[in-house]
Amino acid sequence: MTIFHIAERTDWEAARESGGPYEISTRGQTLADVGFIHASRDEEQVRKVQRAFYADLDDLLLLTIDPEGLDVRHEAVGDDVFPHIYGPLPIEAVIDVRPLPRTR
Repeated sequence: MTIFHIAERTDWEAARESGGPYEISTRGQTLADVGFIHASRDEEQVRKVQRAFYADLDDLLLLTIDPEGLDVRHEAVGDDVFPHIYGPLPIEAVIDVRPLPRTR
């Protein structure tokens, strides 16, 4: 089963160009700031997160992640449960990257 992460294009490209890992938790915050990398279990959660935190941004990517070998914990946030990645995200764990259209 895969999980998803919304990334700003510049952050993802910088990690990829350096050989990784990717260490952005969420918009404007790093893994070091938060302690984990925010993720979503499905595209419905992705859309909710995008509307809540990224609605004003255009150049976003959706990373599809194979969680095998990662420390992923499913934790309650409000009334929902989200996967959180504890530790840096190896570039190799990202199995697909695609543009994320702006929500309306």
